Amino acid sequence: MRVFQVEDNWSMENARIGSRPDPLPGPGEIRIKMKASALNYRDLIVPERGYGSRMKTLPLIMLSDGVGIVESLGEGVKHLRVGDRVCPLFFQSWIGGGEPNKKKLLLSLGCEMDGTMAEFMVLPEGGVALAPAHLDDLEASSLPTAAVTAWRALVTEGGVKPGDKVLVQGTGGVSLFALQFAKILGASVILISSSDDKLSKVRVMGVDETLNYRSIPEWGKRVREIAGGDGVDHIVEVGGQGTLPQSLRAIRTGGTISLIGVLAGGKMDIPLGPIVTRHVRLQGITVGNRDDFSNMAKAIAHHRLHPAIDRTFAFDEIHHALEHLSSGQHFGKITIKH
Repeated sequence: MRVFQVEDNWSMENARIGSRPDPLPGPGEIRIKMKASALNYRDLIVPERGYGSRMKTLPLIMLSDGVGIVESLGEGVKHLRVGDRVCPLFFQSWIGGGEPNKKKLLLSLGCEMDGTMAEFMVLPEGGVALAPAHLDDLEASSLPTAAVTAWRALVTEGGVKPGDKVLVQGTGGVSLFALQFAKILGASVILISSSDDKLSKVRVMGVDETLNYRSIPEWGKRVREIAGGDGVDHIVEVGGQGTLPQSLRAIRTGGTISLIGVLAGGKMDIPLGPIVTRHVRLQGITVGNRDDFSNMAKAIAHHRLHPAIDRTFAFDEIHHALEHLSSGQHFGKITIKH
């Protein structure tokens, strides 16, 4: 089968199309004919061995997101049928619910395990979840990482409720899923971006207020004013070092900041006093489990939500797709058609 993998040595130059033997399912396993994959920021880091010694030895098939059709079943598979359309779960070691721990966060696709950029995948029956039926393959492929992350931040961990005020940073995959989920939860959403064009697009998606943070560098104060003076209840924080100081100005006393990314810097050079004295919850989020995916998929189906897809590339154009991701010009998810 055809795959896209990092070979020989860790570098983006060594990420290339290759071949592997066709896999066969064993007891309790399923074989999936992959239809599409989707990119995440981590896919720019993986080829450089950005997650250190925990990563799988080379060769490593890339990407964590995808969707496919169950093609064959191993002995003992009980809950899936040939023809079911499924998404592989990001964490193959965190299938059930409950709190995360070291063991549950041990095995993720496209890092510690081979990922979705293959013609076929073999996984345990419990390592996949049914995709929402109303989504096409490209849309469904975008769900396992970014959408589950946004769902876990706002619902599982965040408990966002009607009337809450949520601040979303940027227009990448997690941010736009967070916008959509916050709206179906009955919250109002403020979104910041450096692009007026992108801000016009999110207004069409139903965002309540927008801010260009290049025009208003002290956006934390302005967000607080928009929220009525007390600040917002929840912030989806994707910047890290470069944005946390303003987020701390924007959050209300007792509010929650879900730290999802560190696109603007990974060091913690911020005053810690406001976190303590204002009882702010700073919550790290690393995707989620199968229960998160299943609950999220039900909500997506019920509300007939559609992910924002930026561009789609062919299997052999993945380097162009990664370059587009690196440019930061995308709006929503970048997908790969198999």
